[in-house]
Amino acid sequence: MSDSLPNRRSIRLPGYDYSQNGAYFVTICTQNRECLFGDIVGNEMKLNELGNIVNNQWKNLSIKFKNIELDIYCIMPNHFHGIITINKLLHGGRENLAPTLGNIVALFKYQTTKQFNSVVGAWSSRPIYPKIWQRNYYEHIIRDDGDLNRVREYIIDNPLNWKNDDMFM
Repeated sequence: MSDSLPNRRSIRLPGYDYSQNGAYFVTICTQNRECLFGDIVGNEMKLNELGNIVNNQWKNLSIKFKNIELDIYCIMPNHFHGIITINKLLHGGRENLAPTLGNIVALFKYQTTKQFNSVVGAWSSRPIYPKIWQRNYYEHIIRDDGDLNRVREYIIDNPLNWKNDDMFM
Protein backbone atom coordinates (compact mmCIF):
# COMPACT_ATOMS: atom_id res chain seq x y z
CA MET A 1 0.00 0.00 0.00
CA SER A 2 1.23 3.48 -0.84
CA ASP A 3 2.30 5.81 1.96
CA SER A 4 0.54 8.70 0.22
CA LEU A 5 -2.96 7.27 0.68
CA PRO A 6 -4.96 8.85 3.52
CA ASN A 7 -5.71 6.63 6.50
CA ARG A 8 -9.50 6.54 6.35
CA ARG A 9 -11.54 4.92 9.04
CA SER A 10 -15.16 3.97 8.79
CA ILE A 11 -17.63 6.17 10.62
CA ARG A 12 -20.17 3.32 10.66
CA LEU A 13 -21.03 1.41 13.81
CA PRO A 14 -18.82 -1.71 13.77
CA GLY A 15 -20.77 -4.95 13.35
CA TYR A 16 -24.10 -3.20 12.82
CA ASP A 17 -26.38 -4.55 10.07
CA TYR A 18 -27.46 -1.45 8.15
CA SER A 19 -30.11 -3.47 6.29
CA GLN A 20 -32.05 -4.29 9.44
CA ASN A 21 -35.42 -2.76 10.23
CA GLY A 22 -35.17 0.72 11.61
CA ALA A 23 -35.10 4.43 10.98
CA TYR A 24 -31.90 6.18 9.92
CA PHE A 25 -31.07 9.89 9.74
CA VAL A 26 -28.62 10.77 6.97
CA THR A 27 -26.76 13.95 6.09
CA ILE A 28 -24.97 14.18 2.76
CA CYS A 29 -22.76 17.18 1.92
CA THR A 30 -21.75 18.51 -1.46
CA GLN A 31 -18.12 18.28 -2.53
CA ASN A 32 -16.19 21.15 -0.93
CA ARG A 33 -19.51 22.28 0.57
CA GLU A 34 -20.30 24.13 -2.64
CA CYS A 35 -23.76 25.72 -2.62
CA LEU A 36 -25.43 24.08 -5.62
CA PHE A 37 -29.08 23.47 -4.78
CA GLY A 38 -30.57 26.92 -4.22
CA ASP A 39 -30.64 29.65 -1.60
CA ILE A 40 -32.13 30.38 1.78
CA VAL A 41 -34.52 33.30 1.32
CA GLY A 42 -36.39 34.58 4.37
CA ASN A 43 -35.55 31.44 6.39
CA GLU A 44 -36.93 29.22 3.64
CA MET A 45 -35.05 27.08 1.14
CA LYS A 46 -35.72 28.03 -2.47
CA LEU A 47 -34.62 25.19 -4.74
CA ASN A 48 -33.03 25.86 -8.08
CA GLU A 49 -33.07 23.40 -10.99
CA LEU A 50 -30.34 21.30 -9.40
CA GLY A 51 -32.14 21.30 -6.05
CA ASN A 52 -35.22 20.02 -7.84
CA ILE A 53 -33.14 17.14 -9.21
CA VAL A 54 -32.14 16.21 -5.65
CA ASN A 55 -35.79 16.47 -4.58
CA ASN A 56 -37.04 14.22 -7.38
CA GLN A 57 -34.29 11.62 -6.96
CA TRP A 58 -34.98 11.40 -3.21
CA LYS A 59 -38.65 10.72 -3.89
CA ASN A 60 -37.72 8.09 -6.49
CA LEU A 61 -35.84 6.01 -3.91
CA SER A 62 -39.06 4.50 -2.55
CA ILE A 63 -39.95 3.37 -6.07
CA LYS A 64 -36.60 1.63 -6.53
CA PHE A 65 -36.51 0.14 -3.02
CA LYS A 66 -39.87 -1.33 -1.99
CA ASN A 67 -38.62 -2.02 1.55
CA ILE A 68 -38.09 1.61 2.52
CA GLU A 69 -40.21 4.53 3.59
CA LEU A 70 -39.03 8.10 3.28
CA ASP A 71 -39.82 10.41 6.16
CA ILE A 72 -39.22 14.15 6.24
CA TYR A 73 -36.19 15.61 4.53
CA CYS A 74 -34.62 18.97 3.81
CA ILE A 75 -32.48 20.10 0.91
CA MET A 76 -30.10 22.89 1.86
CA PRO A 77 -27.80 24.91 -0.44
CA ASN A 78 -24.85 22.56 0.19
CA HIS A 79 -26.20 19.52 1.99
CA PHE A 80 -29.16 17.22 2.41
CA HIS A 81 -30.89 15.76 5.50
CA GLY A 82 -33.39 12.94 5.41
CA ILE A 83 -34.87 10.04 7.35
CA ILE A 84 -35.11 6.58 5.80
CA THR A 85 -36.97 3.67 7.39
CA ILE A 86 -36.00 0.17 6.28
CA ASN A 87 -38.56 -2.61 6.69
CA LYS A 88 -37.56 -6.12 5.61
CA LEU A 89 -41.05 -7.52 6.04
CA LEU A 90 -43.32 -7.61 3.03
CA HIS A 91 -47.10 -7.89 3.07
CA GLY A 92 -48.00 -11.31 4.40
CA GLY A 93 -45.18 -11.21 6.96
CA ARG A 94 -42.51 -12.71 4.74
CA GLU A 95 -39.00 -11.35 5.17
CA ASN A 96 -37.42 -9.92 2.07
CA LEU A 97 -33.85 -8.91 1.43
CA ALA A 98 -33.55 -5.23 2.20
CA PRO A 99 -30.94 -2.88 0.80
CA THR A 100 -28.34 -1.53 3.16
CA LEU A 101 -28.40 2.12 4.08
CA GLY A 102 -25.18 2.42 2.07
CA ASN A 103 -26.89 0.96 -1.03
CA ILE A 104 -29.68 3.50 -0.73
CA VAL A 105 -27.37 6.49 -0.26
CA ALA A 106 -25.08 5.29 -3.07
CA LEU A 107 -27.98 5.08 -5.54
CA PHE A 108 -29.23 8.52 -4.47
CA LYS A 109 -25.78 10.05 -4.97
CA TYR A 110 -25.29 8.28 -8.31
CA GLN A 111 -28.68 9.23 -9.75
CA THR A 112 -28.47 12.88 -8.64
CA THR A 113 -24.93 13.19 -10.03
CA LYS A 114 -25.91 11.57 -13.33
CA GLN A 115 -28.91 13.85 -13.82
CA PHE A 116 -27.05 16.89 -12.48
CA ASN A 117 -24.26 16.42 -15.01
CA SER A 118 -26.71 16.08 -17.89
CA VAL A 119 -28.23 19.45 -16.92
CA VAL A 120 -24.96 21.22 -16.15
CA GLY A 121 -23.39 19.80 -19.32
CA ALA A 122 -26.06 21.62 -21.30
CA TRP A 123 -24.86 24.94 -19.86
CA SER A 124 -21.90 26.00 -21.92
CA SER A 125 -20.59 28.37 -19.23
CA ARG A 126 -20.33 25.74 -16.46
CA PRO A 127 -18.10 22.69 -16.32
CA ILE A 128 -19.47 19.23 -15.69
CA TYR A 129 -18.87 18.18 -12.09
CA PRO A 130 -17.97 14.48 -11.96
CA LYS A 131 -18.45 14.55 -8.21
CA ILE A 132 -21.07 16.71 -6.53
CA TRP A 133 -21.20 14.81 -3.23
CA GLN A 134 -18.53 14.29 -0.62
CA ARG A 135 -17.12 10.77 -0.41
CA ASN A 136 -18.99 9.73 2.72
CA TYR A 137 -22.16 10.66 4.57
CA TYR A 138 -23.22 11.06 8.18
CA GLU A 139 -25.74 8.62 9.59
CA HIS A 140 -27.49 8.26 12.90
CA ILE A 141 -29.50 5.21 13.92
CA ILE A 142 -32.79 6.47 15.34
CA ARG A 143 -33.37 4.59 18.59
CA ASP A 144 -36.89 5.56 19.71
CA ASP A 145 -39.81 7.94 19.17
CA GLY A 146 -38.18 10.69 21.21
CA ASP A 147 -35.05 10.49 19.08
CA LEU A 148 -37.17 10.45 15.91
CA ASN A 149 -39.02 13.59 17.01
CA ARG A 150 -35.74 15.40 17.84
CA VAL A 151 -34.31 14.53 14.42
CA ARG A 152 -37.49 15.64 12.66
CA GLU A 153 -37.39 18.96 14.51
CA TYR A 154 -33.73 19.42 13.57
CA ILE A 155 -34.52 18.80 9.89
CA ILE A 156 -37.53 21.14 9.90
CA ASP A 157 -35.56 23.92 11.64
CA ASN A 158 -32.49 23.57 9.42
CA PRO A 159 -33.32 26.51 7.09
CA LEU A 160 -33.97 28.73 10.12
CA ASN A 161 -30.50 27.92 11.47
CA TRP A 162 -28.63 28.30 8.16
CA LYS A 163 -26.62 31.38 9.18
CA ASN A 164 -25.33 29.55 12.28
CA ASP A 165 -24.71 26.23 10.52
CA ASP A 166 -21.05 25.15 10.34
CA MET A 167 -21.87 23.77 6.86
CA PHE A 168 -22.68 27.31 5.72
CA MET A 169 -19.06 28.31 5.35
